[in-house]
This record gives sequence, C-alpha cells and structure tokens, in this order.
Amino acid sequence: MNRVHYQQIRFRFIQKIYQGSQLLGVLSRDADVEGFLNTIYTDRYQAEFPDSKLGFGEDITIIEELSYFSYENKDQEIYDYLNTNDLFSVEVDKIEFSNGAVIYVKDIALFEEAKTIYIGNFISFEAYELIINNQLPSPLFTYGYREIGFSIVETATYQRGLAPLSKILVDVNQIVSFLSYGYDTKIETYQVTEYDSIEGIAYRTGLSAQQVLTINNDQIKTVSQILEVGMELNVTYFNSPINVIVTKEKLAKETVYPQSTLYVKDPTMQEGFSVIQTREELGYKDVLYKETYVNGEISDASIISSTIIKYPVREVMRIGTKVVPGIGSGDLRWPLGGNSHISCGWYCYAGHQGIDIVYNYNRYGPIYAADRGVIKEVGYDWRNGYHVYIDHNNGMKTLYAHMLRWPPVKEGQKVEKGDFIGNVGSTGRSTGPHLHFGVYVDGVAKRPCTYLGC
Repeated sequence: MNRVHYQQIRFRFIQKIYQGSQLLGVLSRDADVEGFLNTIYTDRYQAEFPDSKLGFGEDITIIEELSYFSYENKDQEIYDYLNTNDLFSVEVDKIEFSNGAVIYVKDIALFEEAKTIYIGNFISFEAYELIINNQLPSPLFTYGYREIGFSIVETATYQRGLAPLSKILVDVNQIVSFLSYGYDTKIETYQVTEYDSIEGIAYRTGLSAQQVLTINNDQIKTVSQILEVGMELNVTYFNSPINVIVTKEKLAKETVYPQSTLYVKDPTMQEGFSVIQTREELGYKDVLYKETYVNGEISDASIISSTIIKYPVREVMRIGTKVVPGIGSGDLRWPLGGNSHISCGWYCYAGHQGIDIVYNYNRYGPIYAADRGVIKEVGYDWRNGYHVYIDHNNGMKTLYAHMLRWPPVKEGQKVEKGDFIGNVGSTGRSTGPHLHFGVYVDGVAKRPCTYLGC
C-alpha cells in the first residue's frame, strides 16, 4: 500500500504596511514598530511636543494577517521611506465641535487664549470680563449700547488625538485665523484710497460697515473714523466654524413725527393764499432695544421700552380754500420711518448724487413723501429701478429710487408730506434693499442732508 507524505505547512503572522491602497512592504515578525516611533519622536518631535507620542500618518495602515510565505527583511528600507517622507502623526489636543468641525492644537491653553481673542471681535473686553464673572455693565443713562450677554452656539469636546504636522495649529495666531475663517479661506484685502470711508468700502465689497469695523478692530475704532490713504483693510467674510451670539441693549433717540398738516378754512383770506398758524415741531422718544448679533451681524431686535420725551407739534395752516395745496414748504422730512439710517452718503462713491437709506429691521418698509407736491414721474429704468419723482412746485424735486414694485401713486397726483408712496426695494442698479433719495433744486443735484439736517 502506497503512502503519501505531506509536508506540514507552517503559517505565521505578518504585518503588511500600506500608504493609502499602495503596499509599501511587509514588516518582519521581529519588527519593533513602537521602538522605531519612539526613536523618531525623541529625535525630531519631543522638543516641540513634549510629553506626547508618535503615530503613523493618516493614510498609513498596518494590517496583520496569516501567511505561509517567507519574506526578505525590508524593515529598515520601510522605516527609511516613512522617515524620509515624514509620514507621522503627533498626539496633541483634539477639539471637536458639535457641528462636526475638528481642529488639532499644540496646547488647549493656546486654544482658550485664541477663543477669547476671537470672541473679542464681537464683545468688548470689559463686558466679557464682567459677564463671565456673572456681572453686567452699568445700566444705560445716555444714548448708546451696553453688552449684556454672549454665548457660543456650538459645544466642544476635548480629547487627545493623532494628527500630521500640517494639521496642527501651533500658536495663537493660527488658531484665531481658523476660528475666523476655517480652513483654506482666501483672505481678501482692500487698500484705502483718497476720500474712502468705511461705509463706502463696505458698499463696494458687499460687507456691512459693522463687519468692516469688526474684522479690522486693530486699526478701526469707530465707523466714522477718518481712514489713512494706503491703509490695508481685511474685507473677508467671516467663515467661522463657531457662531458667537452677543446680546446688547441699545438706548436710541428717535424722531416722533406729528400728524400731517391740519388745514383750517379762513373765509377772510383770498383763495390760493395760506398762512402757517402753528409751525410743525418734531418730537422725540427714547427707545430701549434688545438686539441679538451673530458673528457681528444683527439677527434680531425687540423693543424693551419706549418713552416719548417731547411730543410733536402738528402744523396748522390757515388757507383760503379747502383744496390741499401742491406747493412744498421746502422743509423736508425723513423719507423713511424712524428705525432707519444712512448706509451710503453723498461721498459714498464717485457720482453718487444722493443718499442711500435702509431700515434697521424692516428691510422693505414704507417710503414717505418728503414734502407736499405733485407726482411728476412714475416709472422704471435700469439705474433707478421702480422710482418716483415729486415736483414740489417751488424749484425743488425729490427722487425716490429702487422701490420694491410699481409705486401706488399716479402722475399728476397731489401728495402731502408724509404720504405713503411705496416700499423700499432693490430694483435697478442695486446691491440690496435701500432707498436712494435725491434732491434737485432748479435741476441741479443737491446734498439731501442739507435739507434733512442729517
């Protein structure tokens, strides 16, 4: 009877090392990987990253498997390749935000310092110190702001993690840059030229004046600051992985407008003549707002209180006829409501013959006739969008441009000061909802603030 002898096959564990999907080689059974990493750490990384340890790079994997093949010892060649190409990761502090953003920092203390600096873009240091100690700044007794709270929307967890040098933020400035713009954001700059204003730069770059102030607070302290020619400003949108919410109280003085003119018949006066019996006087009120800002941009506001300090006086005019006169007084009222401000002035950019006005909260709010007059033109063109011209029959005309839709007035219609003539919009040559308000006297453009007192 024949006997067949089978040679016993001896299996052994081997370690295959890959870079991505590419096999770099097979480590011998006796390969001291840990010792190799410890040596590299001691020689190259320990000085900058003490009390840490080293691992392989993100795309390096070691897979252990059984094999009956024998391999030539290539341990040193593999080690040399890993060393030459610096395919290592260092254990550092890993911060993971609740929105999924992850950063690696050399030291948690550096991150905390950078976070405080970043938050300082949106809240003053004095208020920050008070709030974190459960105190508040002094109540408002004059017009202005006080900061009453702040928070960060995202939560963060801290742990140790391995990361390549290219992904480790090693100083405060790098961490502040990440908190401001995330990874790989191109920083845009603007060089100040003659006659530039913060409002004008904001208008050109698509930012708000407050954003320009916030991201350049090392150079700019107020929106009205005079800028030096040649100054280089950061005009990059915040693209932060975290959202800083700041709550403020604002005490503002706001105009209270009187009712429209009261016309009283005077049978002793010739028809067509009029006399002002009581002159109009504007009132004002103190309004306390609670405003919420997200990364320096207002997101919400509510009125806490409103107190009329001076009641307005209604104009009373004696006329010789019941007909409402179509002749303006020459004394213009603000063409929007009280919660509005100038976003682009007379010198905002070359050729800007007027002022741009926006509502603080109601972006598409109402527009009012600045004075009595007759609707001279209602139309649409590429520059002004939907617009209205009012002839005040005293040599003055006013323009209301970029309205939301076709205005609800007709040519030839008589209007009173304060009559509703349309809504703020962004039609024509416009970058956002605003009213372009122009004043023309004898056909020549004039500065509106000369007549509005702004």
